[in-house]
Amino acid sequence: MKPFLHLSIRHHDEAVTGEFDAIQRFGRLREGQLVHLRAEQAPLPPLNPDDYSGIIIGGGQFNASDEVKTAEQLRVEDDLGRILDLALAEGLPLIGLCYGVGLVTRHLGGVVDGTYSETTSAVEITLTPDGKNDPVFDGVPSTFMAFVGHKEACTQMPDGAVQLASGTACPVQAFRVNEHVYATQFHPELDLDGLIHRMEVYRHSGYFPADEFDELVEVARGAGVDGTPGIILRNFVERFAR
Repeated sequence: MKPFLHLSIRHHDEAVTGEFDAIQRFGRLREGQLVHLRAEQAPLPPLNPDDYSGIIIGGGQFNASDEVKTAEQLRVEDDLGRILDLALAEGLPLIGLCYGVGLVTRHLGGVVDGTYSETTSAVEITLTPDGKNDPVFDGVPSTFMAFVGHKEACTQMPDGAVQLASGTACPVQAFRVNEHVYATQFHPELDLDGLIHRMEVYRHSGYFPADEFDELVEVARGAGVDGTPGIILRNFVERFAR
């Protein structure tokens, strides 16, 4: 099997490792079946789409809708935009987790802003009719709980995008472009342990009030998030592995 490529943009080594391990576990990928590049550390090299089964873009500290951007952020956006263009042109499967919504939406002409931001929490996700029929969401219940935490969200999907899931506070929780490019606002790679670890890393990064950490952890423990969101990663891998 050709490996899947994990592209991370996180500055914190612990968060990068946790994200990689979670994607590998939920995707049921063995050693060597998931490889890794850190987009925030250096320009991404040209990619040959024939080398990979697909690409998984993780979340991170950048927001596509930021009014002021560092040179690093602009370079990462350009690199990932190039990867997205490659995926669309060559039929290379791609899924973006959380930050992927902002990346795909903005790059393809939709609108992403802070209207529907969500603090670190568990929310109910509801599949649309298209989501219920999408093979990457096969076996996922019509409604399920998942973890979120984002400062921006999609307010208008790109032309031609197909909405797959919605939420109460954030209307667009997942969509697809063509038949092989996906974006989720919620985190399919996060279970309770993964969330707590990530909250510890980002405790002072503005995703939630730092002094509410213990309270938010206790709420998360009782929120009913199980391994259901991870089915999406498993399905993505099984559908597109080659």
